[in-house]
Parts: sequence; structure tokens; C-alpha cells
Amino acid sequence: MLEKIGVVAIGRNEGDRLVRCLKSLVAQMPTGTLIVYVDSGSTDGSVAFAESLGVQVVNLDLSIPFTMARGRNAGFRHLVAQVPDLKYVQFIDGDCELVEGWIETAIAAFASDATFAIVCGRRRERFPERSVYNRLADMEWNTPVGEAEACGGDALIRVEAIQAVGGYNETLIAGEEPEMCVRLRKLGWKIQRIDAEMTRHDAAMLEFRQWWKRSVRGGWAMAAWTDLHGAPPERYMVRENRKHWGWVMGLPLVAIGLAYFTSGLSLLAFLGYPLLCWKIYRYRLSRGDSASDARSYAGFCVLGKFPESIGQFNYWSTKLRGQQAKLIEYKEPAI
Repeated sequence: MLEKIGVVAIGRNEGDRLVRCLKSLVAQMPTGTLIVYVDSGSTDGSVAFAESLGVQVVNLDLSIPFTMARGRNAGFRHLVAQVPDLKYVQFIDGDCELVEGWIETAIAAFASDATFAIVCGRRRERFPERSVYNRLADMEWNTPVGEAEACGGDALIRVEAIQAVGGYNETLIAGEEPEMCVRLRKLGWKIQRIDAEMTRHDAAMLEFRQWWKRSVRGGWAMAAWTDLHGAPPERYMVRENRKHWGWVMGLPLVAIGLAYFTSGLSLLAFLGYPLLCWKIYRYRLSRGDSASDARSYAGFCVLGKFPESIGQFNYWSTKLRGQQAKLIEYKEPAI
């Protein structure tokens, strides 16, 4: 069945990251597998390198606002146009490399349940030791196995399922994968995360400002999900958003109100933040993290609520003004 698989990789100015990505694909996919690289205006020789490996390249029209969803859809359409009986597509970001044995493992999972639309595995950071921000990303990828609500950018997806929902939502500048998963689940499809190594990712987050921008992007995605799928019966991310704003605005307002009676009660209200840190810390310990990693994750998780709020505000502000959202990029070009 491996001959029915195609691959779509997307990227822009990924440099050595793309080299590792495409080499891993060429080395592991069966001979004759169609591999498509979708480029969005790279200036680092990415296109020439892809072509040198025999990878087909789709160059996006840069006069149209770029989104990663648009790139994935373009690659998918290119694959299906050339291989009409394609059964599965491995999507992968250009800053990732495929782990050996993943495809065979994922195909076996698909064979166990015809309702699986997506099978994804464990994404790991390639250089978690280079910064606390890389390490946080590595911990973020470690989610429970089993039936899931959503997947990330790397996943093996059934062609029939993608076609059933019309692909990714190209208007989204972030969070397009979970959004498509919502639509898939509404049709009865399942997203399955299995206990297997899938990809190595290079976040290249070495500075606080990069982590902050990435968190802003996450908040933008949260707002979009709730806007698109917050109505019953899905109510996607509604509860999470209410809790988010409770911590960001509700608790400070309570503290201000208590200050009318006594500053002591006002200060006591702010103990909610360290208590939240403690709760997250205990959860991460239960996931097998070290105490130091769990502390870092808990602290940044609470701090991250504030840049996420900026992202949510930007989403609604942009929508109300009727403007096209612009990409929020945290990674430096590898050139």
C-alpha cells in the first residue's frame, strides 16, 4: 500500500532545516513516491535544492496572501492531480525531518480502523538543550496517545477525509490543523495519536521575543477556533477561552475590587497565579517531566496567557475591521 502515499512539505527560507527534511523523505519513501515541496518565496536556494533531489516544486503566487493552509492545499491538489488514486498523504513542515519507520507504523494503524482520518505520532525537538524555549516546545509536543481532538502540521492523512471537508481553511494564519480536525470529527472521522516517533522538529527559538511572538500566534488561533466552531454542539475551545480570560482579566478585576476593602485581600487574590503554576507543575510531573522542566513549563504557561490575550485581541480587531490577517512569524530565516 505504500505506493499509494504522497508527501507534501511546505517551507520558506528553511536552509539546512529543509535539507534535512527533504533528504529524510527521499531516503525513506518507496521508489516512485511523489514528493512535493511547496515554496512561498524562498531566497536561500530551497527550490534549487529540492529540484536537485527530484522533488517536485510548487511555487505559490506571492500576490495572494500566504498562509500555511494555502501551501498545504496547493501541494495536496498537485499530488491528487498526478496520482488520482492516492490513498494517503504525509504532510510535513520544512523544519522537520521524518523518523525512520514512521510510515509503516502509521499505515498499520490506519488498517486497524477505517474511521481514522489522521494518524499522528510523537514530534520531538531536535535541539531541546539549546534553549528553554526549545525545551518547552519539546514538552508541548508530548501529548497523550489515543483518540485526539486535533493534530499538528506533521501527520499522515487519508485522502478521502481531506476531500470530504475541502482541505485546510486558507484564511487562517495559524491553527489550521485543529480547525480542519473539528470539521473532520463533525463528519464522524477520528484523529488518532499513536505511541511512535514521527518527526524531529527544529523550533530554533533562542530568544524570549521569539517565544512571545509564538504565544501571540497561539492566542490568535484560539480566537479563530472559538469564532468558527464555538457554537453548540461543538463549542470548541469555549471553556478554555473562558478560563483564559478569567486568569487574565477576571482575577485582576477581583483584586481591584478587594482593594476597596483592604490591600491584604487584594494581594491574597493574586495568589491564584502561583496556585495555577503549582497545578500545572504537578500535571507535568505526572507526564514524566523532571522537576526543573515541570517548573519551567508551569511558569511559562501562566506567563503565556498574556501574549495569547494580545493574539486574541488582534484576531477580533482584524476581523471587525474587515482586514486580511498577516502571518505572525517567530522564526528567523535560515539564510
